[in-house]
Amino acid sequence: MAQPAGDLARPGAADLLKLLAPFPGRAEMACRVALICALTIFVTSAYGTPEAAISAYVVFFLNQPDRVFSVVQSLAMLVLVTLVVALITVVAIFALDDPVWRVACIAGLSLALLFVTSASKLRPVGAIVAMIVGFTLDELGSVPFGEAATRALLYSWVMVGIPIGVSICVNLALAPSPRRLAGRALAKHLRLAAQSLAEPDATRDALNACLRKGDAQMRSWLTLSALGGSSARADIAPLRQAVSSTFAILVSADLAAREPWSRLPASFVMPIIDTLESMARMLEAGGYPVDIELSLPAATELTPLARVVAEELQHAITFFAVVDVDVDVDHKPQADSAPPPNEHGGFFLPDAFTNPEHVRYAVKTTAAAVFCYLLYSQLNWSGIHTCFITVYMVSLGTTAETVEKMTLRIAGCIAGALLGTAAIVFVIPAMTSVVGLMGIVFLGALLSAWIAFGSPRISYAGFQIALVFFMCVIQGAGPGFDVTVARDRTIGILIGNVVVYLIFTRVWPVSVAERVDTALSSLQQQWERLAMPGNSATRRAQASSAMAQYGALEQDLALMRYEPSWVRPDPQWLAERRSALARLGALEAPMLLIAERRPGDAAFAGWLSQVTGNPPQQPPKTGAITDRQPLANADAATDETLAALLHLGDTRLAQLQHAAPNMAAKDFTTHAPA
Repeated sequence: MAQPAGDLARPGAADLLKLLAPFPGRAEMACRVALICALTIFVTSAYGTPEAAISAYVVFFLNQPDRVFSVVQSLAMLVLVTLVVALITVVAIFALDDPVWRVACIAGLSLALLFVTSASKLRPVGAIVAMIVGFTLDELGSVPFGEAATRALLYSWVMVGIPIGVSICVNLALAPSPRRLAGRALAKHLRLAAQSLAEPDATRDALNACLRKGDAQMRSWLTLSALGGSSARADIAPLRQAVSSTFAILVSADLAAREPWSRLPASFVMPIIDTLESMARMLEAGGYPVDIELSLPAATELTPLARVVAEELQHAITFFAVVDVDVDVDHKPQADSAPPPNEHGGFFLPDAFTNPEHVRYAVKTTAAAVFCYLLYSQLNWSGIHTCFITVYMVSLGTTAETVEKMTLRIAGCIAGALLGTAAIVFVIPAMTSVVGLMGIVFLGALLSAWIAFGSPRISYAGFQIALVFFMCVIQGAGPGFDVTVARDRTIGILIGNVVVYLIFTRVWPVSVAERVDTALSSLQQQWERLAMPGNSATRRAQASSAMAQYGALEQDLALMRYEPSWVRPDPQWLAERRSALARLGALEAPMLLIAERRPGDAAFAGWLSQVTGNPPQQPPKTGAITDRQPLANADAATDETLAALLHLGDTRLAQLQHAAPNMAAKDFTTHAPA
């Protein structure tokens, strides 16, 4: 059985080593980001632009694993910054000479930009834009005359324009294409499935983690590959089918790994492994396999569950990239594919103007930023101006995320300060040119990017290391030796972290609970839609999305351990949500495999009613099975495998119900009020 939802321990030393372990593409991404940071420092040193540390740090928000998205995001950021600088130019006319108006403009623009950040798709870069606006207006207040103000505005554009230009050039030259990344990911998943069939106990956790990530990233890469020209449009549909088939292969391998009665003998496993390895090599080479032949022994001697695994694997492998196949594993025609439910498009989120949390997030972050601004202004301690910058970098939506990330931020801040100070004391004094500074920046960015673009559980530490390290070692157009600068900037970053923590845990604290309830309801609806007739590709895409959402819900429930007692829901609430999520997790494979064979089976309504606590509704009349008893005119082998899947789902639910009292007691102990 899977680990109970939300029962995730804090990472220990062994877990930390796993989180830092290399995986395909991690070193490539870290080296590319480090190279862009070093080249950015070279350009800023050549032109003597101010705040080069921020220019280097912006690089971390511009780059993605693939070439197309990185370039598009950089261009969008350039357009956005251009519009913002134009806005600042207009505002500066009225606020430049009046400190009160200047603070009011900083607060007003920050509120507006942060609201848009929270309520729209601007979230990845919106806080950076708000920081640039506030910091630029602050710097304009210290200029002696109008021409200097104009130059300062232009420099604020250049401060972001330089890393954008360098990022575009490097990504066009070195970044992998989306097609290559999609092929690499498919090959990795096929090899994982093959390894799981050979060593089910050793790969169970890796297989579960792979399924929880979903396949949305691969589908996005395929779309970008068509836009970027790395894939012919005729290849997109077969490759999308390959993604769907790979998901089916992973689900079958996961069932075999978790249920001893579903494991295949060596006479089945060996030819499947050889075929999957050949397919993986072809995908890595840039192609995709067609006309696959997989000969397996007769399945008459297999257990019913093992027969399900063998049939599903053979069908998914044989028709791996065949688009026009619209039959199920029993080779019976299916209904036409119903289009997936419409997703909310557009720039703003569906609840942008109805959810008060967007406004509250903007108010809290702006209040923290204005407090930090007034603090270093009144103390006349400009060296800690990094507290103002830090507020925008580290503000998060919920209290749990704020508290959880606080440890990572402080650890990253200390690590970055130690590395930066050590570089200032022992390395930089021996440098005589900007080339040495570029080398130091490259190494620091390499370490930071390795952490930042790895696991989300530690990525915040990587971003914080980069911010502090750059603030320490990048003090001007050339190597800087002033340890006081590093000290003041580190103090400022720590102050910014503390201010954000205090405000976000005391003022309108946001629990993860509401997000959990919304996501859990949406997850149940996804599985209900899965029971409807439709083609296999649509059904598998919905199931993959549901499994990925399950993984996100696991993380949200685990986050609640970080919420203060006055924010965290009561233990009974947590126990009920964990129990419902665990039931859905136990039913994933049986529901998908039954839907592949008999869409609309009554088992769905009965099972989901046990999750929701609502009485089962009458399933749609589609000519599919509407009874737990085998059909009189159905194939006997099909009835046997269907009965085995129904028994598997019932058994898993019974096991969870039997374990519920112990889980509830553990919840009350683990989540006792702080």
